[in-house]
Amino acid sequence: MIFLASLRARWTSLLGAFVAVALGVGLIASMGLGLDASLRAPVREPERFAASDVVVMGRDTLTVPVRRGSGVGHVSKPLAHPHPVDTGLLRELRRLGPLRFDGRERDAVGVDAPARDVRAVVDGRARVLTGADRRLADPGAARDAEALVAVNAFLGTAGGVAAFVSVFVTASTFAFVVALRRREFGLLRMAGATPGQVRRQLIGEALTVGVAASAAGCALGARGGSLLADALVGAEVAPPWFAVTGASAALTSGAWLTWPFQLAFWTGLLVALAGAWAAARRAGRVPAAEAMRDASVDSGVMPWSRRIVGAALLACGLGLLLHTLATDPSALLKRKTYTTQPMLLVTAAAAFAPLLVRPVVRAFRLPGAVGLLVRENSAASVRRTAAVAAPVLVTVALAGSLLGSAQTVSGAKAAEAREQVAFDLVAAGDGLRPLDRREVPGAAAVSASAATAVFVREEGSALVRSDARAVRDPAALAATSRLPVVAGDVRNLDDRSIVVNEEWEKRRVGEHVDVWLGDGRRARLRVAAVLARGTGDNGAYVTSANAPAAGVDRVDVRLAAGADAPRAAAALARAGGEVRTAERWLAENHPHIEARTRLGLLMLLGISLLYTAISLASTLLMAGSVRDAELRSLRLAGATRRQVRLVLAGEALVAVAAGALLGLAVTAVGLAGLAAGLASLSAPVGVAVPWAEVGVCVGGCAVVAVGAALARRRA
Repeated sequence: MIFLASLRARWTSLLGAFVAVALGVGLIASMGLGLDASLRAPVREPERFAASDVVVMGRDTLTVPVRRGSGVGHVSKPLAHPHPVDTGLLRELRRLGPLRFDGRERDAVGVDAPARDVRAVVDGRARVLTGADRRLADPGAARDAEALVAVNAFLGTAGGVAAFVSVFVTASTFAFVVALRRREFGLLRMAGATPGQVRRQLIGEALTVGVAASAAGCALGARGGSLLADALVGAEVAPPWFAVTGASAALTSGAWLTWPFQLAFWTGLLVALAGAWAAARRAGRVPAAEAMRDASVDSGVMPWSRRIVGAALLACGLGLLLHTLATDPSALLKRKTYTTQPMLLVTAAAAFAPLLVRPVVRAFRLPGAVGLLVRENSAASVRRTAAVAAPVLVTVALAGSLLGSAQTVSGAKAAEAREQVAFDLVAAGDGLRPLDRREVPGAAAVSASAATAVFVREEGSALVRSDARAVRDPAALAATSRLPVVAGDVRNLDDRSIVVNEEWEKRRVGEHVDVWLGDGRRARLRVAAVLARGTGDNGAYVTSANAPAAGVDRVDVRLAAGADAPRAAAALARAGGEVRTAERWLAENHPHIEARTRLGLLMLLGISLLYTAISLASTLLMAGSVRDAELRSLRLAGATRRQVRLVLAGEALVAVAAGALLGLAVTAVGLAGLAAGLASLSAPVGVAVPWAEVGVCVGGCAVVAVGAALARRRA
């Protein structure tokens, strides 16, 4: 009876926990549904050779034996230059039945013959596709595969961030709900309630709220999943046919038994129980008189268990950062690393928030009696201030770390590209005609190159693909670029050598390395020069003889002093493609941050900001529900209605400011580690802090916090 009466009486304070759990479950379910849809994409019908029984494709993969434990396995990679179906094989296939061509290059051909006979004729010289696999010959198949990989990466990262934010804020909100009821627990203990009864009441309430909120969150997530799919399609991240089962179909067809709903439901329930369990355990342990005293003044807000957990998280976060910096600094530049790594530091800062908030708040010097009261109230009510600061900390830290890291990495890539450019004009496009220096008036050097790739087996267990450029004249390459050479000389490159970077296992000048070229041929090449690792864009270089199938797609021109640039550009245009100046080419090919990446990060921040806003509103509304007596005392002491409202608004703003400062501290640590990583890679170092986005997050949090703080004030 006490349990039911408590639920009826406390529904307004439990409403905040309900909303936090429901929204968190909805976010996790939405991301899970999108990820599940991308992993179980429907098999699409063939288009290019839909009328053919069998499709024969030229060999387009490289398969190499590698070590697998104590045995030998095989690993495959797509070739940079797939093989066409050669004329000899075409003659043999014609004997089996009619062939179908679609007017494109001979990368594939349709055959109207039994698949068994086709395989016997092909005999491993090409790929034989039947049934649904015939779609692999469609040009859209590769684009769809790349798009689904992008969707998987985005949803995996977004799901991790959403789960982190929702679990973090939900646990914090529920724990604050319990902390607000310390006086009630003291009265129950004084009335004779045993510690076990107090714990069971709290766990029962958490279980009820958790089940109801998780069920509501699953329904919300079913709707959110379809909206998320539409947004990904609209942003051209996912292919046009990508979709997630609608809400009504998901909840009536048994789809609620699938892993996204199960994961979301049980996560929400466990988080609700975990948020209440720690506080319930503490409330049941404390004697009645001490519980009453603790209800009046925030004391013991940092138990040793929380200090130990916070110290462990901080040590893990800093240790992981330092370990990555020492062993693989290039990993710090990857989106997966700088998206997930700050979470340990954010959680550590949040764990220490009650300890850090008080000195941060006391550092504020606010004018007048109202300012003094705001500062002292905020410092005395550490639990309330920390509960408001925690979601702001998460949002600011994510905004600074995610966007700041992305902008820092992209800025370093752009700066690195600018440092390497020594040409004045460039023609880019497929099928360019390589020009001689004499064909471009005023040219000091003309370098034609093509995109290719080389493959190397490292440590006998991994096949690594490295993007490469195939150059026709190494001396012209050296004249039109300033490559970051750390050993050797690029001009020594010839048909029996290769230029590598510091990431390669074999990277000493004069050392021989076994590679597979872009068309799958094996070659043994001598290292002519070694480039700095940089931001990851410093690829390998070979001569055109080692990439005969690669068509020239870029011609760089360095002009002599006093040359007529428009005349040279007109001559360069005869090679085909689009002619640009070096500045324009850099601006188009090395923007500050890729549009798709920025869109994905902004979506993550939008989710975080929405969740933070709801958490702030519920937390401050709950806190305001127990402050009526305190605020009436202020009025009796002579404070005006306006002064009381200024105190409430000031406390909210101080808590938001404290959270923002802690979030910026986490951002500073992460960006400092990234800058150290760039320096160790011999890459340009320049830290970018997204002040505009951070300002929007802080401003949004401040508006919501002040609005919620003043919403209940009727004194």
